[in-house]
Amino acid sequence: MAPISSSVSHFFKLSPFSLLKLSHSHPSSPKFPSSPFSVRCANQNDDGGDDAKKKRLSNQSSWEAKDAEGRDYLYRLGKEADNMNIAVGQRAGIIDDLFAGNFLGKDSDIVFDYRQKVTRSFEYLQGDYYIAPLFLVNAVCHIVKNYITHLLNTKVPLILGIWGGKGQGKSFQTELIFQAMGIEPVIMSAGELESERAGEPGKLIRERYRTASQVVQNQGKMSCLMINDLDAGIGRFGNTQVTVNNQIVVGTLMNLSDNPTRVSIGQNWRETDVTNRIPIIVTGNDFSTIYAPLIRDGRMDKFYWQPNREDIVNIVHRMYEKDGISKDEVIKIVDTFPNQALDFYGALRSRTYDRSILQWIDDIGGVENFGKKILSRKKDNNLPVYTPPEQTVEALVESGYSLVKEQQLIMENKLSKEYMKNMDD
Repeated sequence: MAPISSSVSHFFKLSPFSLLKLSHSHPSSPKFPSSPFSVRCANQNDDGGDDAKKKRLSNQSSWEAKDAEGRDYLYRLGKEADNMNIAVGQRAGIIDDLFAGNFLGKDSDIVFDYRQKVTRSFEYLQGDYYIAPLFLVNAVCHIVKNYITHLLNTKVPLILGIWGGKGQGKSFQTELIFQAMGIEPVIMSAGELESERAGEPGKLIRERYRTASQVVQNQGKMSCLMINDLDAGIGRFGNTQVTVNNQIVVGTLMNLSDNPTRVSIGQNWRETDVTNRIPIIVTGNDFSTIYAPLIRDGRMDKFYWQPNREDIVNIVHRMYEKDGISKDEVIKIVDTFPNQALDFYGALRSRTYDRSILQWIDDIGGVENFGKKILSRKKDNNLPVYTPPEQTVEALVESGYSLVKEQQLIMENKLSKEYMKNMDD
């Protein structure tokens, strides 16, 4: 990883608890519901005597708990529109054990953990990766400013827009920073910004934002909402149609920027319903296609990411380091194929596997038997061991020329012009 300036490294040393004002509430505990509740406890010394004691369902029941407005728990759940909190009545400890039972274990809802896990962890990021210093400074500064905005006497934009050329590692570099800072983010893509039902994508963004807030409140970890390829979802290209969902998504992001701690997903507002401020990071290739008021200064910080030659060499070197490729050899590869995106150099390594994979298929029994062999591998477990190819500069350069040839064919033929002859140049 690149050397980090002392000011930035200081933030890594901070515990998340030192940056956040965490609530002591936890939704899975009957004693600490998600919003401030005061539980009425009846005892023999109460004025109501035996009548007050009879009104208690049990010592563990939460049905009589009152919120800040004096309304009980069931009333609150009923008022929240589209409430899907089915785990309230299915998890042991939330209601009386008489209703939860022990025959299915502690939790009746066996898929609860899987349904609730919408955040992203980075166990697959094994090894040592390079983070470009300029990228690091911009992303870390934005995240930290949003977590300490109550200490700053200035307006802090909620959204950071990272834009630039295709395949330059915008998302991957951001994920590396999340891993380094111990952030558990909620990540969305442009494919989730459209739906056959009007308003669904906007509601989804608000739900994901609130989910990230719950990570901060309940787990004591920093979180972030990241939307990849935002311009592909809400950008305007040529004569493409503007849908209601496009407008609602833009409006939702603008509203989050203006009111980051008051986020409704359809339920009635409560004075105690305050959401933690969660920084938002969006990526894209061309932000000029996005509705201008959304990307204005004050709502969105913009960062143009174009790695220089030093960044490319360092990133590619870390990519090939485990293959025994030296930095001088990486420089030779980069100079052989200049003006290529970072994903091009990753594709080189992938292309070198083709020949060894074809040989492995022949060892299995050929293409005709591949499906049967691969699907029955658990029964027979007699597949030959696959040996990755030894990476050499010559093999990587050969793969590079093959990829460049394919790029040139696409640009020269432009078959789309033949299929759509009425298109303007």
